[in-house]
Order: sequence, then C-alpha cells, then structure tokens
Amino acid sequence: MPIEFAKYHGLGNDFILIDNRHSSEPVITPEQAVDLCDRHFGIGADGVIFALPGQNGTDYTMRIFNSDGSEPEMCGNGIRCLAKFIADLESKEIDPPQPPLAKGGSESNTEYRIHTGAGVIITELRSDGQVKVDMGVPRLLAAEIPTTLAAADAKAIDVPIEVADKSWSVTCVSMGNPHCITFVEDVSAVALETVGPQFEHNKAFPQRTNTEFIQVIRSDYVKMRVWERGAGVTLACGTGACAAVVAGVLVGKCDRATAVELPGGVLEIEWAEVSGRIYMTGPAQRVFTGCISD
Repeated sequence: MPIEFAKYHGLGNDFILIDNRHSSEPVITPEQAVDLCDRHFGIGADGVIFALPGQNGTDYTMRIFNSDGSEPEMCGNGIRCLAKFIADLESKEIDPPQPPLAKGGSESNTEYRIHTGAGVIITELRSDGQVKVDMGVPRLLAAEIPTTLAAADAKAIDVPIEVADKSWSVTCVSMGNPHCITFVEDVSAVALETVGPQFEHNKAFPQRTNTEFIQVIRSDYVKMRVWERGAGVTLACGTGACAAVVAGVLVGKCDRATAVELPGGVLEIEWAEVSGRIYMTGPAQRVFTGCISD
C-alpha cells in the first residue's frame, strides 16, 4: 500500500515524517527505513520518524529509525520536526492519509505532550515559527548514560579516554540518549569521519554514544560538530547541543543559557538552575511531501 510522507529538517538534520496515527506500530521496517534514507537511491534523510497514537495521557508517541536502521530513544531536532508535522496535519496543510485521532492532553494546537523512549517531552510551537522543547532533566551518573569511564554511581566529568591514538578529556551526559562531549581548540580541525566512529564504538560505551566536539567562542556562545550514533556526521543534533551546554556548565566553560552554533544553524539552549530542566529552541521546516510506492 502506498505511504504518504513529508520531509522536514531542523537546521539541516533531515527526516522523513510518516502519519502513523492509525496504528501503534510503525508502518515500515527498520530495513525499509535504511533504503528510504539512502541519499542516492531513496528519499534521503538522517532518519524516519513516526507520529503514533499517544500513550498514558500524552497527545502522540514518537518513534524513530536512524539511517542505519537502529532505533534511538529520541531526537531533539527530530521532535521539533515532529511537532511541526503534527501541527500541519491538524491544520490540514498536509492531507492525512487516515482520519486524525482525537488529541489527548492539550487544548491548544501549539503545545503537545509526546511520549518517547526518553520519557514524555513537551513541545511548544511559538508564534515566531520557532519550536521550544522541554527536554527534561539531564542524567549524569555513569550507569544512566551508560559508560564505564566512572563508577556506576559517579559522574564522568572531565575524564580521560584514549581514542584514535590520542588522549581526550570528556564529559558524559544522557539526555535520554548517551552523549560524550569534548572541548577542542578548533572544531573545524577535527577529522570527524575518522574519530567519530571510534568514539561511537568505544568499549567505554556499551550502548554506543553520540559524540560532540565543542569550541568555546564565549561563555554564552559555542561552536559544535557532532558524530551521531547510528547516523554519522549530521548538520545538527538537538540532544547533543543540550548535552554540550550541560557539560560546559559542569566544567566551567559555559553559561546556563548558551547559543550553540552547528553547521546547519544555531540552537538556543537553557539549563534552568532551579528546576534543572533543559530547554531547547530552534526551527523546524517542511521541505516537501510525497508518496512511497510499493
């Protein structure tokens, strides 16, 4: 059966969005997602995102297959794209292939409670077109990330690791998915395609890891390049930007409100001091719609 889709991107981190509200299981397999994400023989994307029915009082459920077929807990840029996709479906800007289900919690079309593998995430579509996301509280214990770079009940902050015949100082943060952050003098000088896979598959990270390389311009402005677990080099990573600011605060390099410049654009990140919650604000844009044939 043909499947309608929409292509969105958040700062160049691009996704295929599928209206999956009629079923609690994705309508395509991880193997099919790999084919669709191929930039030469498919649609081309960093992942496929499904808008599924909500659970436990949430409005929707998000699932995502990476371009390598793996399934991450969630994706920061992806959830902004999902929020915009849902709003477009509900406003009939995109004709839904199935009758829409009734929303669960919120009465406003600008706010959604979305169930993810990293917990419930709240998104807010602002009038200026930006999407603000309450990313929750970062997790810092080694067992939560997970990593073996510290004792299970300790934090891995500014610890050494040997990767690619070099010693790096890293800080590990979980935003519901694992991140390893290191600060460098010049992000443009990092051989990301070589070093990134060696971080991702290092034995210190039993569930693999995303890796962020950060150059501090000012305490409230940093540059970042990222190697994403399951996707490789991408133009932006929302959870990675959040994790980077947390790491920067922990090692005394960043303010709690910091702009993160990625190859695809800038994200505004705030780590609230009282609540401990992380807020990410950035764009999400529809590129085109289409139909996947048999």
